[in-house]
Amino acid sequence: MPAINVGELKKGLKVEIDGDPWEILELNFVKPGKGQAIYKTRLKNLLKGTIIDRNYRSGDSLSSADVQKTQGQYSYRDTAGYVFMDNGTYEQYTLPVESVEERMRFLKEGDKVDLLLYNGNVIDMSPPSHVVLTVTYTEPAARGNTATNVTKPATVETGSEIQVPAFIREGDKVKISTETGEYVERVST
Repeated sequence: MPAINVGELKKGLKVEIDGDPWEILELNFVKPGKGQAIYKTRLKNLLKGTIIDRNYRSGDSLSSADVQKTQGQYSYRDTAGYVFMDNGTYEQYTLPVESVEERMRFLKEGDKVDLLLYNGNVIDMSPPSHVVLTVTYTEPAARGNTATNVTKPATVETGSEIQVPAFIREGDKVKISTETGEYVERVST
């Protein structure tokens, strides 16, 4: 892998340290009164999810990590985990349930995702920022309840439960933020 001088580091860059891929979350340049400049970094291990702080001096170098992002889609779940297909190569990859289960709450088969590959193997996936799902169950609105910001629980087609405004009925399509799990708006069909 090509070496990167620490002066060329920037937030979001992927580097390899001790055989693992790391992403730079924060980078601060410090120039003390005497001596060499210091680059203070906060790094996230892309395989384990751990975060560390490391300092580098000007003149140090790091190896670039072979990390790529590609378009894919969620195929199905089996006993080994969640299976995703790379849209470019049609190759299938399995990610363990523990690593992605929370982000799968609002995805259904065929939904598009971003896949993160390291040395040709998928190590992570990112769902789209918003999804549109059908409400499969919710209680009818209480008659006369016209106050603003009144919410009620609703179950969507993936089985997840969210809070929706009182006017939402079964069969309505709603836009949901996959990051927060919150209702965004009703979608007309």
